[in-house]
Amino acid sequence: MQNRGSGMRRTPDLQIGRLVEHGPANYQFRATEDPSYFVKLLTSGGEKVLWGKDLARALVEAATVPKIGDLVGARRVAREAVTVMSRRRDAEGRVVAQEERHAHRTRWVVEKVQFFAERARLARQVREDHADVKSSVRAHPELKSTFLSIRAAEELAAKKIADPADRERFMELVRGAIAGSVQRGEPLPAARLRPARSEKTKPVSAREEPTR
Repeated sequence: MQNRGSGMRRTPDLQIGRLVEHGPANYQFRATEDPSYFVKLLTSGGEKVLWGKDLARALVEAATVPKIGDLVGARRVAREAVTVMSRRRDAEGRVVAQEERHAHRTRWVVEKVQFFAERARLARQVREDHADVKSSVRAHPELKSTFLSIRAAEELAAKKIADPADRERFMELVRGAIAGSVQRGEPLPAARLRPARSEKTKPVSAREEPTR
């Protein structure tokens, strides 16, 4: 199967294929394994099954709302530390022992392939230090908060880094990190509005809700 017209190629971190099936199942479809979630893709190399509990969330929250039969891309974008219950089962699938252990859960992005092609174009704009910011934001309003983050980094560098060459290297790293996040398909930061001076604001906890 060829992915004609998508403008995308499969890379080691991006799996591209026709969405055939997805749903909850024991890992590797084995009764002795723990519950997980699978996504089955028909790729140019044949059928491929991806596993991960986060795949269920990725499909529900996908901006492009992939459906069975759509050409999609699936990408691992992060790993987060979790505490899981490890269970040992007998040949009939009954739990005979269990214990808590620390592990990492993969965070996924699953979208139609056009999403990743568009994100690649946006990432190129973010990397260019001579980009026309106003034109870019006018064409892609969702990039406003991204360019605000870059502007904040530029202001910080101007105050804290005296050497121009060091400032340039710092900004290259910042742009590269932000562009990489954009290209991987991670959520774009939301633009924050400054509260009115008369308003009293409460500090916001930086803690994230635990993974379930």
